Order: sequence, then C-alpha cells, then structure tokens
Amino acid sequence: MKRTLFKTGDGSYTLHIPEWDEQYHSKHGAIAEALHVFIKHGLYYWISENETDSASILEIGFGTGLNAFLTFLETEQNAFSVNYTGIEAYPLKIDEIRNLNYAALLKAGEEKFLQLHQTPWEVKSTISETFQLTKQQKLFSEIHSENCFNLIYFDAFGIRVQPELWTEAIFKKMFLALKSNGVLVTYAANGNARRAMQSVGFKVERLAGPPGKKEMLRGTKP
Repeated sequence: MKRTLFKTGDGSYTLHIPEWDEQYHSKHGAIAEALHVFIKHGLYYWISENETDSASILEIGFGTGLNAFLTFLETEQNAFSVNYTGIEAYPLKIDEIRNLNYAALLKAGEEKFLQLHQTPWEVKSTISETFQLTKQQKLFSEIHSENCFNLIYFDAFGIRVQPELWTEAIFKKMFLALKSNGVLVTYAANGNARRAMQSVGFKVERLAGPPGKKEMLRGTKP
C-alpha cells in the first residue's frame, strides 16, 4: 500500500495513505494529538490516579512509533518506568521512518527514535533503564492477553476505513488484556465505538479532544 509524507498542522509529519484518504495521525497536528490523547489523558492520568512510578502499556497500532517515542521521552524526564508493547500488523520501512521529523521538533536524539524501529520484533528490548519495548507483528484480532496491562493506547486507523477494528469483539480483547482499574484511551469519539466499549464493560468518559477534534474517549475497567 502506497504511503506519502504529509505535514500536519503543528509542523510534524505523518504518513498519508492515498487509497484510503487516511493519515496515521491527525492532520491538525501529529505530535499535538499524541500528547493530548495518549500522554496527557492516558499516561499522566494513570500515573496520577494510581500514585505509582511504573506502568505496563499496550499500543494498538505501533505505526510511526510516535506514541512510543513520546512515552520514552517522558520516562527520561520523570521518575517512572514503562514496559511497552506495540502491536503492528504491517510495519513501516526504515526509509519511511527516517523522513519523520519528530526527534527534531521535540529536540530529542534521533538515534533513540530509530532504535525503537530497529530493535527486533517478538523480543523484549531494553531502550533505557526506564523503558522496555516489545514489538509484536500480528493482527489485533490475534491478541489474547489477559490481565497484563495498566494502560492501552488505542490508535487504530479510523472507523471509516477499518470498522472491523472498532467492534465489540476487539474491545472485549482490550478489556480482558487490562488489569483491574486499567485504562484505555483513544482519539475516537464515534458513538458506535463508545457503545462497543460500554457493552463489554468499560466505564467510558467523553473528554475534550485534541486540536481539530471536539471529543475523545477514555474507558476504565472497573
């Protein structure tokens, strides 16, 4: 599938899929969206609510590695550690990754960003003393984890182009993968997604969305 470089509203790049007319991140700002949805309302929320210095995170849609990179940077700057698992069925090529400007805009070392993509798949890799990464290449429907994660970054492609990723069946897998009081955050605010989350047991909140989007969703496993 063809992918082209796309400059978003905050100056950060994402990748565009012409066949779907879909981007990997918000056209209003790739970094801005990731910081708002996954770091502020995901990672920071989990840490503050649980008064802990560690978290086990599952990312649904590793993609460009932006969410993982931002999370890694947070562990470098704050006193907590993360065990991070990223699921991706169709990994990007390293040449596509090298074109992304996240490290430059975040004033961070590009070598660490590239390391996230160059570590081998299916094994746990130590990126730093506070960040461990396991990448798994498989479909989301092939996830069978139970009671393993504190936090899920649900960053699948939108319901318009891949509705099968926003069903009760998928959210049931997410619910089972979380530990008690675990949290799932997503940029989506679609009513069908919200109802699917609620139907499998999530307590769902509507929150203010990132730039260009009115709302987002956060679900908690009671």
